This record gives sequence, C-alpha cells and structure tokens, in this order.
Amino acid sequence: MAKGKVAVLGSGAVGQTLATGFRVKGWEVVLGTQHSGKQIEWAASAMADTPVLSYAEAAAGADLVVIAVKGTAAEDVVREVAASLAGKTVIDTMNPIADAPPEDGVLKYFTTLEDSLLERLQRLAPDAHFVKAWNSVGHAFMVDPQFPGGPPSMFICGNAAETRAQVAEILADFGWDVADMGGAAAARAIEPLCILWCIPGFARGEWTHAFKLLKQ
Repeated sequence: MAKGKVAVLGSGAVGQTLATGFRVKGWEVVLGTQHSGKQIEWAASAMADTPVLSYAEAAAGADLVVIAVKGTAAEDVVREVAASLAGKTVIDTMNPIADAPPEDGVLKYFTTLEDSLLERLQRLAPDAHFVKAWNSVGHAFMVDPQFPGGPPSMFICGNAAETRAQVAEILADFGWDVADMGGAAAARAIEPLCILWCIPGFARGEWTHAFKLLKQ
C-alpha cells in the first residue's frame, strides 16, 4: 500500500505507539481524539507537531484509518465517522473487553463466540474495509518487535482479500510475520487471543511475549 496519510483514532498507549510507528515508517500522521486540539504527551519529541483533530476530521482526510480506542467505545466512534470510512482500509486494533475485572486472570468480553467486535463495526460502516490487526500483543511490541525466535506472528482477518494484503504489507514493514485468517468471522477466534496473551501478565507479571504460528 502506498504511504499516504494515516489517521490514528485514539490517543492512548496503543494509539500513540502506532502513530509514532507510522511516522517512523514514512507516513503522514494525524491523531483523532474525542476533543480536538487535546494536548498529547508524546514519548518522542518528533511527534509534537502531529495534528490532533476530532475523530471525524482526522478520518475524513486520511487514506488509511487505524482505530485504537477502548473496545467499549469503538461502536460509538465508528458511528460518528462511518461516512468518512467509506472505501477506505480501516485497521481495527481493539478487543471487546468488558468493563469488569478479570477473573483468575481471564478477561471478560462483551461479545460471544458467535459474533465479534470487528463484525459489529463492519455492519456499522458497511462501505469500509475493516481488517483486524495488532490486537494480540502489548503496545510495547507493536512496532519492530524483537524476539529470539524471530518475527512473531500477527493474525489478521477481514472481508476483502485485497485489503488484507495491504495490511499485511504494512505489518511486514512494522516487523511482523503475517498470518492471514480470511474473512471477518475469523475475528471471533482472533479477538480472544488477547485473553490468552494477558493471562501470564495477570498471573505472573509477564508481559513480554508474543505469538508465533509455526508452519511445516
């Protein structure tokens, strides 16, 4: 995918990490937040000049949109910007984590295995091309992850094969081995990977791992 303007919607740790990564990789970056002009404390001084716009303003002028808000807010954000997503590749980094504490280290989701957050968002913006990615690892490893076993795997899915190929190209540039799982329904399996990824963290304080799909 040609490197143009990317709008990262969400100013938390994931949003800031990916926005910085896209800038480093040569993209023009704008940040979308609930409050336009919000003061962001960037870890990298080079990001201080990043435009901070409303969600709708950021999405409207972008070639690529990355959504990195809290899962419980995702549907409201997509409703707000749906018209600006038509025809665009939209990377969904989110998980449907419920507003409830984990139980024995296991996160609670507000979806079931018969639906996924990605599918809900796709229904809200049917003319957009959603791809699930970056949901199964902590933000510290989203850009150029380094592990002794080589590049970790990032599982992706989405209804359009061409769009998945575009996102796979981006992920490869970010240092990932891509595992394409096909259509949007695969998000029902990919989103729970976050639950699995978090268990060692909640149980033993271990947050420095990633998944690897081995092939023969």
